[in-house]
Amino acid sequence: MNKHCLFCKIIAGDIPADKLYEDDEFLAFRDISPQAPVHFLLIPKKHIVGPAFLETEDEQLMGKMMRIGARLAKELGLVDGYRMIFNNGAAAGQTVFHIHLHILGGRQLLWPPG
Repeated sequence: MNKHCLFCKIIAGDIPADKLYEDDEFLAFRDISPQAPVHFLLIPKKHIVGPAFLETEDEQLMGKMMRIGARLAKELGLVDGYRMIFNNGAAAGQTVFHIHLHILGGRQLLWPPG
């Protein structure tokens, strides 16, 4: 945990969030500025700055993250498709430096993004 990290504060319960899922390793909550009818974030409770900071020991954690994200998308009715996005670094739009997976759907998503 990083005491200065917004997402670590959400994990600790210091900042409220509209939680969708929680277990010992992960927390999912609705994005406060949704870009689609369904837009939520899935974060590991382990503080990892971003994708570029993943270590070999994080491979199983990240696989589980993708599986949970897909299951939650299905549970939220995203049967026609959805997008899963990791941003890495400020130039890519990362504003909270704790790795997080955006899951968006519920409308036609355009390509290319951004």
